[in-house]
Amino acid sequence: MAQVPVVEDILELSDEPHLVGSRCRSCGTHVFPRQDGCPRCTATDMERVALARRGTLWTWTVQGFAPKAPPYLGDTEHFEPFGVGYVELPHELKVEARLTEADPERLHVGMEMELVLVPLSTDDDGNEIVTFGFQPVEEERSS
Repeated sequence: MAQVPVVEDILELSDEPHLVGSRCRSCGTHVFPRQDGCPRCTATDMERVALARRGTLWTWTVQGFAPKAPPYLGDTEHFEPFGVGYVELPHELKVEARLTEADPERLHVGMEMELVLVPLSTDDDGNEIVTFGFQPVEEERSS
């Protein structure tokens, strides 16, 4: 079974997956997901870049109810609450993302986070559809 990103060209899948963004060659602004124009200076000289895999948790909450499906692809019948937050990637931007941790006692602003793949569903060909998320670095070390 292969892994397939939930949206084309949002993720590079590899041993160390990363988010795909754009950087403006004129002013240096980073954007995610990729786009052809700069939201800061309106230049169109954008380059494709791999964004940092680690950052710090800027703010967070817990999603306590199943989102509407569609567009949500997860299991709504056996829904489990999950963390959602903004992770600040150093010198780049803040990314809104699913968090692997939902326990408020284990999350705090400023903690180090790392990009991980989060399974969502399976497509008609049996491929695992994945999105991105962030996990606390401490969780990675203790696993």
